[in-house]
Amino acid sequence: MGRVLAESAGVADAISHKRILKIALPIMLANVTVPILGAVDTGVVGQIPEAAPIAAVGVGAIVLSAIYWIFGFLRMGTTGLTAQAAGEGNGPEVVALLTRALMIGCAGGMLMIVLQRLIFAGAFWVTPASAEVEGLARSYMAIRIWSAPAAIALYGISGWLIAQERTRGVLMLQLWINGVNVVLDLLFVLQLGWGVEGVAFATFIAEWSGLAMGLWLCRGAFRSPGWKDWARVFDRVRLRRMAVVNGDIMVRSLLLQTIFVSFLLLGGRFGDVTLAANQVLLQFLHITGYALDGYAFAAEALVGQAFGAGRRGLLRRAAVRSSAWATGTAVLLAIGFAVLGPWLIGVMAKDAEVQAEALHYLPWMIAGPISFLGLIMFDGIFIGATRSADMRNMMIVSALIYYAALWLLLEPMGNHGLWLALHISFIARGVTLGLRYPALERAVG
Repeated sequence: MGRVLAESAGVADAISHKRILKIALPIMLANVTVPILGAVDTGVVGQIPEAAPIAAVGVGAIVLSAIYWIFGFLRMGTTGLTAQAAGEGNGPEVVALLTRALMIGCAGGMLMIVLQRLIFAGAFWVTPASAEVEGLARSYMAIRIWSAPAAIALYGISGWLIAQERTRGVLMLQLWINGVNVVLDLLFVLQLGWGVEGVAFATFIAEWSGLAMGLWLCRGAFRSPGWKDWARVFDRVRLRRMAVVNGDIMVRSLLLQTIFVSFLLLGGRFGDVTLAANQVLLQFLHITGYALDGYAFAAEALVGQAFGAGRRGLLRRAAVRSSAWATGTAVLLAIGFAVLGPWLIGVMAKDAEVQAEALHYLPWMIAGPISFLGLIMFDGIFIGATRSADMRNMMIVSALIYYAALWLLLEPMGNHGLWLALHISFIARGVTLGLRYPALERAVG
């Protein structure tokens, strides 16, 4: 722990391009494993010669992922607060933050277990399914819900590691969880014939084993007495600050979720072909997010450390250099989508009508990496500085702008208007946060 803090405190004159890439590249590699796991889950259960098991796993996974995604505030809040404590050289607080994050994660998971009946009922009220699919999906979720404490606590562990630039550990953790999941998928479903329950048990075991590995990666913290310094862990001022930061980020995340959900639902107004095409094109945005996340995470760690150390020039250097790499990557992605977009659409959709419709709207995806750039990098910068109120408020403004754009554009422009409104919301988030950046710098020190 002392070595890590020494490195963090010594960041003062060492924000190099190499250092940014050392943080960013493992995150990008970790992100690559996410869609691979989803493909294996679908492929394995797809060996069962029925449609219902595939649909059940898809519905169950989406419901739980959406709920876990709300708890993403724990990852972001932990990163910012820990990076600042590390920048201050406050070792006891760095360790106490890990304990708090683990406690919040476990408590959130236990709450999900207690409320599982309400969660399942609400999910199938929003997303009705056939009796067969609902029955299988409930069986799947009834198993997976018991690993909710592990899954949510892992957000805190990941944030804690990222804050200290230990993204190789995050990569190892992701590879372990997904690797165990894939191996057990093959064993439980293909060898033992457990079907949908087999996929659920594979994820259950993978998530609990992932928590065990995460704790092992954090073992240095548990050698310090600070992790169980209960007076510090439960310090009212620090707990309140963590609650405020996490609460602001949760509001921001919920509003972001409403934008994407409304986008998906409104796309259904234009028919099944257009809805399917929109789903295919959204994968381009996922690719963009996976690629740019690494630089945003680098900004979170380095900006947070600089903020904690009270070094304004260092903070600006971290923001500018990480954003420069993100800009270059965004331009390459836009070029790649322009050149390879038709081929990617052909890979993801075999229906000729869906392919043609997706090609019609492909220009929106070519523009996607550029319109996405500002919001994702400013998110990282503001998370590092724990300027969560700004994130919340600018998200409220951006959501209002998005819905106003929908009201003005949807009727005259149809699906083009829907895509334009989404891009306007991206740009609005980037611009509004950018306008708040000078105040962030003034707050340093």
